[in-house]
Amino acid sequence: MKEIKTIAVLTSGGDAPGMNACIRAITRAAIFNNMKVIAVYRGYAGLINGEFEEFTSSSVSNTIQRGGTILKTSRSQEFLDPEGRKKAYDNMVANHIDALIVIGGNGSLTGAQLFAREYDIPVIGLPGTIDNDLYGTDHTIGYDTALNTIVECVDKIRDTANSHDRIFFIEVMGRDAGFLAQNSAIASGAEAAIIPEDKTDVDQLAEFIGRGMRKSKNSSIVIVSESQKDGSGGALYYADRVRKEFPQYKVQVTILGHLQRGGTPSAYDRILASRLGYASIEALIEGQRNIMVGISNDEIVYVPIQRAVKMDKPIKKELIDVLAVLSM
Repeated sequence: MKEIKTIAVLTSGGDAPGMNACIRAITRAAIFNNMKVIAVYRGYAGLINGEFEEFTSSSVSNTIQRGGTILKTSRSQEFLDPEGRKKAYDNMVANHIDALIVIGGNGSLTGAQLFAREYDIPVIGLPGTIDNDLYGTDHTIGYDTALNTIVECVDKIRDTANSHDRIFFIEVMGRDAGFLAQNSAIASGAEAAIIPEDKTDVDQLAEFIGRGMRKSKNSSIVIVSESQKDGSGGALYYADRVRKEFPQYKVQVTILGHLQRGGTPSAYDRILASRLGYASIEALIEGQRNIMVGISNDEIVYVPIQRAVKMDKPIKKELIDVLAVLSM
């Protein structure tokens, strides 16, 4: 097994609170183990264009509390092509880089898997996404912070919903996963969550109206995932349906958007990111390659990247039942 002397680290795809804590942990754990750290700016695009900088311990000072990513991020179309990946690999060889650590979500780790399959270089993926949709890890970096941001916003919106006797449809991120919607609905005391995983023969909107409004509730909060698997759309779609099918109710829509990605990472996300970053260096020392480092039952786990990106991560049915009962 070739000794790893130099590692590269990049952030890719959507930013997530806690990415900087992860970069910090990777940098300092690598230096502690006598490795050189090359920071790659702007994700895979930077890997292709050679946007490299050697990091020292002081490079990551005063970053653990910062949101976003100090390495910047992007979505690279060029990396999707074999020619782009060849440029990236050639840059790594030219800079004597022995291993690559990628912090990102499903798309970013899919790119990492493809790169690792084509070139004989150890690649470690770290789950950095607010969506919490990667298989094999209980939580992803940024999810907890985004969840807290949503709950804070919903608490404020409920004040005006009550004041005006309105139904508010609040759209949250999550790609095609409902973790943010379902858990923020429970935490904020929302009346319902409309999520992709809860698709049944029962119309979720009609069920909510029948269950929630029959108790003379004229103000309600409904959390809606941004993407529904049947293509029905997000909060605007459901609000329009209420206006047409239940015109007796006043409806408002709030789309939280990129507000959910920003802000100071929570204590949990800082700890999670630090543990995963540290573990990624330990994994390389152990000779691991082409795996995602995750957390399960508060223990560090190694998951083949292919499984992490290909397999669906289910929402517990218990959470759907909890919300249904407690929203009465």
